[in-house]
Amino acid sequence: MIPPIFDEELYRDSIATVDNKGKRVWIYPKQVNGIFYKWRTYVSWVLLAFLFGMPFIKIDGDPILLFNVLERRFIIFGINFAPQDFHLFVLAMLIMMVFIALFTAVFGRIFCGWVCPQTIFLEMVYRKIEYWIEGDASAQRKLNLSPWTTEKIIKKTIKQIIFFVIAVLVANTFLSYIIGADAVIKIATEPVAKNWQGFTAMIVFSGAFYFVFAWLREQVCTTICPYGRMQGVLLDKSSIVVHYDHVRGEPRGKIKREPTLPEPVLAFQQSLGDCVDCHLCVRVCPTGIDIRNGTQLECVNCTACMDACDDIMEKVGRKKGLIRYDSYNGIVEGRKKIFTPRVWAYSSVLLVLIVIEGFLLSSRTDVETLLLRTPGILFQQIDEQHVSNLYNYQIINKTKETLPIEFRLVSDSGNIKLIGNPPVAKPTGVTEGALFVEMPIQVLHGRSNTIVVEVYSNGKLIETVETNFFGPIQ
Repeated sequence: MIPPIFDEELYRDSIATVDNKGKRVWIYPKQVNGIFYKWRTYVSWVLLAFLFGMPFIKIDGDPILLFNVLERRFIIFGINFAPQDFHLFVLAMLIMMVFIALFTAVFGRIFCGWVCPQTIFLEMVYRKIEYWIEGDASAQRKLNLSPWTTEKIIKKTIKQIIFFVIAVLVANTFLSYIIGADAVIKIATEPVAKNWQGFTAMIVFSGAFYFVFAWLREQVCTTICPYGRMQGVLLDKSSIVVHYDHVRGEPRGKIKREPTLPEPVLAFQQSLGDCVDCHLCVRVCPTGIDIRNGTQLECVNCTACMDACDDIMEKVGRKKGLIRYDSYNGIVEGRKKIFTPRVWAYSSVLLVLIVIEGFLLSSRTDVETLLLRTPGILFQQIDEQHVSNLYNYQIINKTKETLPIEFRLVSDSGNIKLIGNPPVAKPTGVTEGALFVEMPIQVLHGRSNTIVVEVYSNGKLIETVETNFFGPIQ
């Protein structure tokens, strides 16, 4: 008879939040206390203050951060960015992606446990409210399994009302980053009929946040967020993540404290590792995994298991750090090497991208001018000695100031004639118009010629543009 084969990696074929029939398994993580949890709480306070405070901080009347996709208006730390600066955003996104790859290769999914808004709101806001109203994990489970009594109805109703109020607050805050805090306050205070579109957006956003934090919860991290999948290809044996020290902890077993034990039992006790198999690391995990199985995509590096294990180790008189931030090589071989060839490669690419982005930002102008020949029209013969070309201009003013614009031709041989009044660039707007450029035929060199036009405002040169001038074939 062939003995059955036990697959040690079987746990990777399923997730703890879904059963074999595909139904949701509700997670009741035990409340944890410890040094890491306290530091995560302090970090969450700073991030929440930043999130809710930034929309109300203004510089010269404009919000310090604004990402108005609808009106194509973007403000980052008081600097206005126009749609013409889109290449800067693309490069910034590439930098962020490479940084995420680099950071994950070194420190794993630590972003998820400490900084991610999903974790901050779920663990540091919603779960704390749940613990306050319904009690710890065992009390919550008992309450959910109990029949509907007056006490249960009151607790559930109060909790859901608070959950929805917070969802409304979060939704309005996120909308403030899109349309501005003043616009959000206006929508909230004026009659619905006057701003029904904005009010609808508020309801939709509030419902979405309520659904995510009141019901979907850890499913976002385990089944929806792509970052967990990325972790599988970005981590290696040198990555520092939340690890269980299996060298020190195995074989695991309960501690027996009887004064006299039979010899076989005593020998077995002496052969055990430091893990007392209390399962507390599993009970405090917000995604329901057993960290002792090894690194898993569901692990968000929240350190709850580290705090729980350290507490048990202290109680049984053993050294802390059985579960800790470490690499696989650090546990097995006792060596830590952060700067692997892959980390150096990511760092090099990141440095190049940052240098390019820095150069583009430093060379970015507050006013951008586009000067192009009017399509479909050739040169016009003014007289026997002069020809002219018709141009369309577009002035993008990225500042909050109204700027009078003057065009000057960098050539003593030609001149510029505006069509209509002299242009005035509107604040954070686009100004369009047309002009003629006249040139003597004798200074032209064939059909296509390059001319340079300087753009001035209040006597100050703000930009120089090049364009083509068509002349007769000579």
